[in-house]
Formats: sequence, structure tokens, C-alpha cells
Amino acid sequence: MPAAPVIQFRKETVAGFEQRVSLLRATTTREAVIKGNQATFLVASSGGRGAVTRGDNGDLPYGQPNNVQRTVTLVEKHGTHEETGFNMFASQGDQFGIMQESAMTDINIDVDKVIIAALATATQTAGVAATGSVAVVTKAMAILGAADVDTDNPDDLFAVVTPAMRAYLMQTAQFSSGDYVDSKPFAGATRKIWRWAGFNWIVSTKLPGAGTSSATCFFFHRSALGHAVNIGEENIDADYESKHDRSWARVTLYHNALLLQNAGVVKVLHDDSAMVAS
Repeated sequence: MPAAPVIQFRKETVAGFEQRVSLLRATTTREAVIKGNQATFLVASSGGRGAVTRGDNGDLPYGQPNNVQRTVTLVEKHGTHEETGFNMFASQGDQFGIMQESAMTDINIDVDKVIIAALATATQTAGVAATGSVAVVTKAMAILGAADVDTDNPDDLFAVVTPAMRAYLMQTAQFSSGDYVDSKPFAGATRKIWRWAGFNWIVSTKLPGAGTSSATCFFFHRSALGHAVNIGEENIDADYESKHDRSWARVTLYHNALLLQNAGVVKVLHDDSAMVAS
């Protein structure tokens, strides 16, 4: 008699490898839109006018603050998934919950893609593509400092880099040695954002050219980037449609990002090519 094996199907699902949350949402200057399709950010400065002395007539010359308005138009985005009644019946696991989580994942990834697209419009660069090093990081900091960007408050400074750049930095003593840092990168990942060399570091696989010899990483100040979203943020809904015997899940977000101050972003080209699968 041939064997009659019993096949056991796991009830709980195993999550596929993908980014499920937005990593970059917290790096921006955020504005909540109550009504309308646009948001306007005001960038104000002294205009670099400097102090004055009295004129020949004895009067003090007066100037005006430099007020620049930056406007972004919100875009309607949706994460949508549906399954027929038969597919729900025939499939393993909680398909309704999987659809809801997948729709939220779609929106969170879109948030990061929109923010990265806004960062990519910046024009300051740190030069030709190289591999990650302390010199590359300090050059990015120097470029920001030379533009009068406040580099003394690390809460507002961010470095968004590829996995390859992090791999190179981990080989430097300044990144991994307890003499320089309070975290131990070789002990294992403990956080999605960590602080080092004056920046809050985030690793993203969504960066332009990631995995190539010309990947783009970004070093920037929070005030250089704006992100506008509808009030209340994500609208989440799910239901069953009896007429067509379908279940569906939808997550909706109205949002967009824009570059507020070009001087606050440095694009660092990185050579990822030696740190990819062969």
C-alpha cells in the first residue's frame, strides 16, 4: 500500500519580505490639510541683509524679512485589494486580514517614494560616486554647514542611505567601535533609526539606483522638506460585496511632498556594486 501522507497547512501566515511601514514620514516638516487640494509652506529668513548704520540723513535704513511661499498639490492615492468569495474560501490563512495589511503597505511605500522623489529634485551633490566612508559623511555635513544649515541639533538631521553604504560604514572603527558609539551594530539590529556622526540614519531600498555603481543617498535637514497630508491621514475601509460575492480592502491617503530649501539637502552618490548578490 502506498503511503497516504497528511499535509498540514499552517493557519498563521508567514510575512513576505517587503517594507511594510513608512521610514521617511518622520523626517519631514509636516502639514495637515483640513480642506482643499493644496498646502502652502512659508520659508522665512532675514535674507542675509546684516546690520546697518545710520545714513547721512540720520535715519536708519529698514529692510523686510525674506518670505518665500512653497505650494504643493495633494495627490489622491489608494491601496486596494480584493478577493472573490471562492478565493477567500479556498485560500489558506486570514485572507481578509492579509488584504487590509497589503493595502496599508501600498500606502506606506508610496509615502516614502513621494518623499524620495522630492529629495531627488535637490541639486547639491558631494561629488562623484564613491564607497561609504567617514570622509563622505563629514563632507556632507560640511556642505550643509557651509550653507548655514543648523547642524548642531541632530534631531533634525537625517541620512537616508542604501544597505551597501551602511555595509561600508560598518567596516570603519568610528561606526562600530564602542570608543565612538553607544550602540553595537555587530550585536544585531535593534532599531530602524539610529544616531551617529550627527545624523539620524535610515536604510532604504527605495533610493534611486540602489544596488548600482551610482546609487543616490540623501543627507538633509528636516526644514528642507515638506510633506502635506489630509487631516486624519489614512482612510481605511473594508467590506463584503454580496452582489458579486467579493471582499475588498482600501486605504486612501491624499498627500504630496516638495523641496522647501535646496541648501538643506546633499545628494551623495554611492557605489553599491560590490555589495550586491552575484
